[in-house]
Amino acid sequence: MSRRPATLSPETPDVPPPERGDDGAERALVAAAQQGDDAAFGALYRSHAPRIFALLIRLAGDEALASDLLQETFLQAWRGLPHWRAESALGTWLHRIAVNAHLGALRARRRREAHETVEAEMEKLAGIAAPLRDPAGAIDIERAITALPPRMRTAFVLRDVEGYSYDEIALVTDTAPGTIRAQVSRARFLLGRELER
Repeated sequence: MSRRPATLSPETPDVPPPERGDDGAERALVAAAQQGDDAAFGALYRSHAPRIFALLIRLAGDEALASDLLQETFLQAWRGLPHWRAESALGTWLHRIAVNAHLGALRARRRREAHETVEAEMEKLAGIAAPLRDPAGAIDIERAITALPPRMRTAFVLRDVEGYSYDEIALVTDTAPGTIRAQVSRARFLLGRELER
């Protein structure tokens, strides 16, 4: 059966999103959406989009890119929902799709940048390593987080900002929990060093 994409808009009024923590209502919406119910999918979108968007802004460091990645996340979710087996919470599954969309965008950007000259690469690295203070001397935490290497930033944001456990992050990113712990620890160290400057 061909599935046309659902309208990904928080304004779709047909079905209200489930109350936070109402797993039964969410399961019913998932079942309806798996059968192609656009209104049910719209309700799931309205329920999960704000948190996914906040995650993507932190990962991407750019609101416009985060908005594009949000649409990509829910488009992939719409396509994959009929085959989703609910082995994890819907929110965890959506976070995994979002993180993978972000990492895919990073890979695409790296491929585009592969043709830059060595000099341009050195200037770019120098810009990342530049002091992360605003003119008044205050630390811009969001900018410091954005300057972390991508996988380290992802682990840090999911753990210390979103509150996921190490095991949940390992599931979302398909990375060993020990690696996640090391990435979070290193990110905390690097951010702490910036705070001491």
